[in-house]
Amino acid sequence: MAVPNEPGSSATFAAEATAPGTAAARFGRFWREWEAQLGKKQPTPHFAPGSTGDFQMSARAVTAHDAVIADVRSESLISTYTSPPRQGDEQVLMHVVRRNAWRFARPREGEHTVPAGHFMLQRMGPPTFEQARRTAATVLIVPTAPLARLILDRLITGPASSAEMRLLLGQLQLVEQTARDLTPAGALAARNALLELVEGVLRQQADSTEPHLGPALAQAVKDLADSRLADPDLSPSMLARELGVSVRTLYRAFAAVEDSVAGYIRRRRLEQASLELLSPVGRPSISELAAHWHFADSSHFIRAFKSQYGRTPAEFAQTDTGDEPDTHPSRRA
Repeated sequence: MAVPNEPGSSATFAAEATAPGTAAARFGRFWREWEAQLGKKQPTPHFAPGSTGDFQMSARAVTAHDAVIADVRSESLISTYTSPPRQGDEQVLMHVVRRNAWRFARPREGEHTVPAGHFMLQRMGPPTFEQARRTAATVLIVPTAPLARLILDRLITGPASSAEMRLLLGQLQLVEQTARDLTPAGALAARNALLELVEGVLRQQADSTEPHLGPALAQAVKDLADSRLADPDLSPSMLARELGVSVRTLYRAFAAVEDSVAGYIRRRRLEQASLELLSPVGRPSISELAAHWHFADSSHFIRAFKSQYGRTPAEFAQTDTGDEPDTHPSRRA
């Protein structure tokens, strides 16, 4: 993938290259779609499918300044890419694999198989063999300049579960959700935050004191809290420990998004409890819900529930309208 020469605020891209035809023809259609939709002509990387190569993949992407975030799904990819570097126009490519595995190889680096839950980061330029079948990944492309000294010509791999990667993934999600509404200045700030966080991954220590990283940290906290809502040990201190930041830094990040860590956890637990109250079968009792979602007692749970929904749990369960709370992450505060 290539980044436009003259970055604007943001753009979107969607293409599917799975139709019948040769691998080279599918690749060509993919790149023509890229240029047509983003409106920026850019020489493409050289694609060498070879005698057994293939190129069947789809992608949806957003841009922020000269950074690209893409949801890539590969049905069958067997190929070698080269990207002849041009002065001032080099790029860093990161794959965060979400399903199955993506295999990368270079003559001097050997082979790296990156399974789901892991990432691979490289500077584009040296020829790289890639193979991916029925694989899904989040792909990030950013300028090389601020990161070159840390990457050199290496293929860098690691788990996506580290504190630094969680911060980066939080920022990726945030940019994907807001890219279409960003001003040019906002897009540049979002891109700079991505560069800062990628550097944190490379250094294995993200500088979470930077003010522009607050929203990314808050998003990472929310994602981690959502995965641990039923954990009795879930707390600001546990989240801070898991993300490698201080509790004070955690509170400061949430203050920037006008929320509190404890308030977010309580609201999400109540949302989950409300869904259980709407279940037509196997509905738990109020005391069971209070215990499962770690409220001090039934009275505390009832008060918190009524404060959030304007009705007691019993009244909520008996409603005829079935008003279900909106629990979609992209629409939560």
